[in-house]
Amino acid sequence: MRLDALSRLVRLSLARERRGAFFSAFGVAMGVGTLVFFIGLGLGVGAVIREKIFPTDARLVDVVPSSVSLGSLLGGGKLDREAVERLTALPGVESAYRKMNVRVPAVTRYDGVFFGTKLRMGMEVLAMGVEPALVKGDVQLGEFKDPGEGQPIPALVSTRLLELYNKTFAPARKLPQLSANMIVGFGFPVEFNRSYVSQSATGPTTSAQTQVVGASDRAMFAGITIPLETAVRLNRAAGVDADSYSGVTLVAKDPSHVPALVDAVKGMGLEIDDQERRMAENTGAAVALTTSALALLSILICFLAAVNIAHALSASVRARAKEIGVMQAVGASRSDIRAIVLAEAAVVGLAGGAIGTGVALAASLAVNRLAASYLPNFPYKPDSFFSFPWPVVLGGVVLGLLAALAGAYFPSRRAAATDPARTLAG
Repeated sequence: MRLDALSRLVRLSLARERRGAFFSAFGVAMGVGTLVFFIGLGLGVGAVIREKIFPTDARLVDVVPSSVSLGSLLGGGKLDREAVERLTALPGVESAYRKMNVRVPAVTRYDGVFFGTKLRMGMEVLAMGVEPALVKGDVQLGEFKDPGEGQPIPALVSTRLLELYNKTFAPARKLPQLSANMIVGFGFPVEFNRSYVSQSATGPTTSAQTQVVGASDRAMFAGITIPLETAVRLNRAAGVDADSYSGVTLVAKDPSHVPALVDAVKGMGLEIDDQERRMAENTGAAVALTTSALALLSILICFLAAVNIAHALSASVRARAKEIGVMQAVGASRSDIRAIVLAEAAVVGLAGGAIGTGVALAASLAVNRLAASYLPNFPYKPDSFFSFPWPVVLGGVVLGLLAALAGAYFPSRRAAATDPARTLAG
């Protein structure tokens, strides 16, 4: 049968069975639209978790000193210069970046104009020193290195801390919202080896001025990140440990090397700080589980739509038995009859899949608009809660087609098996 003849027969048949075709397409659209909507929601929320809330690099391995363990009791588990050299020499390590906490308490006091608002506050401060190469792409002002005694200390703040400030602290205190570029160059005093809440501070107090030089995902979350050599100098001036490191970030040559690196690090009596990675994985797993449950419900709707199509086409085949018999009598083969029934189902499935996918996209836009208008401005609130890569959009249309063809399989076989002589004889 020629394609033009097939398309004409399908158009005539669908025009005659408009009501049945409409309800069949509606069932497919419901299933496909629900599935595409929830998959897009899961992908969008998952992307926010991975990229904003818990940004992780698959090649990074954060090594920390061991807590009380067999390794530390036997002399291992300490991150000194020798341990760092051994870590750097491990197979699969591209580079290693040392970190050292400032091991004395610190406070800051600010009394002045803060971006147009009068501000007076005092608070405890945590500080951590890192190697400049680890954060070199995030420094926007000057050089990230130890400036020496009496000079302003360059400091990085966490992008996540900035997000929490903008969405929670600033609205509650009626302070201005800040961007990463706005805070570059902002300075504030810090007194090291002093505390407002603890009596642990002993020895001389070191006063310094700090200057924000940028924001970074790799900066300390609840504190400031300063050059490693500055942290060493401050610890040494306070008379505390300035030779062992608080952590080392290893960069693997390839993500496939990470499991072997983790085993080697643990064999040295050290530990892996993977708390954020595990939190990201657990949160992502919860989102994926919820999305999968909703997607399963959507697939069930598609299955019911396929059953409805099978029922509708079976009834149509019975009603058109004489028509099919006439076509066979004038030369239509069994494959032609099957093609007619399957083509009708394909048109219904493609229409239902396309409409359902379009409705899902439109619904996501409506949800994003409502969320932007009525939801409070919470931390990490995304511009869009959805993500629709092209395979998801195309997959929705294809799923509608497959559901319709699956429902039409047995009716098409039944139509092709019609005996024209018995049918025409009544």
